[in-house]
Amino acid sequence: MMKPVYICAPLGGTPKEIEQNIDNALVYSEYALRCGCLPLTPHIFALILDDNIPEERELGRSAAMSMLWNCQELWIFGHEITEGMQAEIDFCKTFNRKIRRIKYGEIKKLIGGKRSYEK
Repeated sequence: MMKPVYICAPLGGTPKEIEQNIDNALVYSEYALRCGCLPLTPHIFALILDDNIPEERELGRSAAMSMLWNCQELWIFGHEITEGMQAEIDFCKTFNRKIRRIKYGEIKKLIGGKRSYEK
C-alpha cells in the first residue's frame, strides 16, 4: 500500500503563473509517485473551481485541508512559501505530521527534465 503524501506547492498568481504552478504540481506528483508514494495534490481543485469566487476558494481550501488530514507526510516543493502553504505547514506541525522539503536536484535526478518545473 502506498503512503499518502500531500503535495504542498505554490498555486496562485496571474493566470499564466497558475497554469505554470499546476504544471509544476503534475511534475511534483509524478516525483512522489515514482518514490512509491500516493500524491494527494490539491492543485486539482484549481481546474474545477474559480479561485476568484470566495465561496469556491473556501470550498477548495476546505477540500485541501481534508486531503491533508488523510496524509502521513507533507512534501514542500518550490522556493516560495505562500500563505496557503504556510497554513498547511502549520497544520502539520500542530498534528505532528512529518514535513519534508524536496529540492530541485532530487526531482531532476529521479525523473529528469521531462517537463519544465521551477528551480
